[in-house]
Amino acid sequence: MITPTEKAQIGIIGGSGVYQLEGLTDIKEIKVYTPYGEPSDYITLGTLNGKRIAFLPRHGKGHRIPPHKVNYRANIWALKQLDVKWIISVSAVGSLRMDYKPGDFVIPDQFIDMTKGRQYTFFDGPTVAHVSMADPFCDSLRKVIISSAKDLGIPVHETGTYICIEGPRFSTRAESRVWREVYKADIIGMTLVPEVNLACEAQLCYATIAMVTDYDVWAEHPVTAEEVGRVMNANVTNVKKLLGEVIKRLPEKPNERECSCCNSLKTALV
Repeated sequence: MITPTEKAQIGIIGGSGVYQLEGLTDIKEIKVYTPYGEPSDYITLGTLNGKRIAFLPRHGKGHRIPPHKVNYRANIWALKQLDVKWIISVSAVGSLRMDYKPGDFVIPDQFIDMTKGRQYTFFDGPTVAHVSMADPFCDSLRKVIISSAKDLGIPVHETGTYICIEGPRFSTRAESRVWREVYKADIIGMTLVPEVNLACEAQLCYATIAMVTDYDVWAEHPVTAEEVGRVMNANVTNVKKLLGEVIKRLPEKPNERECSCCNSLKTALV
């Protein structure tokens, strides 16, 4: 494995519809080699608002990798090798509640894992780690994202439980009602887990910008491709504005007194 000489402060993992980041200067694409195989794509390095950014499209350029085939371990490992401290994840989600409307953004604070067959950890032995996921997202980073969205006038929900399903299929109506009525989840997607787990193990500050594209099938609200496309285009425009503002406001590195993400292994190793 070759350790890259390039460095970045902030990692952006782009989800559906977000395959590049506009406004970057001093751009270069690099390939990062990892013990877990290839990341989803080349990583684009560039400067935005005075900070060095590493951008990685989760599904690869052209959306060629389905959610259950994303090499999450390679993606997080690659960003860690670039010395990234913050990771902002962007993902499209469905809504499980009427007041979380298409076009709204949600900054989740909890998740429920319903995935089945993914690689969830860097610690496969002989070193074993049991990281705490009681509060899985970086609260410090979430606060910056929320305040930035409010100042930009973007509809944002400050909390939410993200239920992550295996995919690539969508839920049945019965499943969707279970997620909403039994599990009390707020949004549903296919890519949060194990990305968030691995970021925690890598001691990185991680938060998600979840973009609501439609209501899940519990709502009995037929959604057309045209409607989803229109909402997605508006979401992508807003998330690019939001990312620029968040990047501008983030400090050079996390404050360990405000955030435990960067210390997650202190009590986890066996």
